[in-house]
Amino acid sequence: AAPAGAVAFSVKHTEGVRVDVLFRGRAEPEAVPGASTRWPLDEGTVLRFSMSRPSSEVNDNKVTVSFYAEGGKPINQAGVFLTGVGISLDVDADQDGVVEKNSPNKASWAWGPEGHGAILLVSCDKEFP
Repeated sequence: AAPAGAVAFSVKHTEGVRVDVLFRGRAEPEAVPGASTRWPLDEGTVLRFSMSRPSSEVNDNKVTVSFYAEGGKPINQAGVFLTGVGISLDVDADQDGVVEKNSPNKASWAWGPEGHGAILLVSCDKEFP
């Protein structure tokens, strides 16, 4: 997706976003610092975005990629707005009839009359195209 003539890129992002740069043949990603650092634009380079917390509003995080020509001349920019969604499965983990968000038994399961925990069955097949 880089423009013609681009040989390098830099990435800026808001505080709630983590951006990793992965290069072909490299097992470990390099985290992109908050300040703008230029990276060579090589085939097989991948930017991986992740968020550490849910957003407080829609599109409250952003990643901007700037592209540069030979000699460091800016060519163009591409940006994406991100919204982090928090998902939590709340269950009656201690089987007392009350669904609790922070039940200590939520992370474990024990069989029997004095047991705790929940069994979750998820249907991941595609029933409707």
